[in-house]
Amino acid sequence: MGIISMFYGIIISMYYLDNKQHYLPHIHVKYQDDDAVISIIDGQLLEGSLKPNKMKLVQAWIEIHNEELIADWQLAINGETIFKIDPLK
Repeated sequence: MGIISMFYGIIISMYYLDNKQHYLPHIHVKYQDDDAVISIIDGQLLEGSLKPNKMKLVQAWIEIHNEELIADWQLAINGETIFKIDPLK
């Protein structure tokens, strides 16, 4: 697992070689007691839960950094080093 960004108490990570369970490109999000898996393609919740206001922040961040996220996804599923992505400001 690699943490790629953190903002407003939200931790965003990608797991290496993680394309078996959720075949779609996705990120893992932690905020307090919430854990969620969110699609990079459309920002939809694939698994878990996240407070609605934090979900909106994550979806905005995904939209802003979509190309970088797809590039990181390709690296991660091949077991290569992923890059940090700027937090939401």
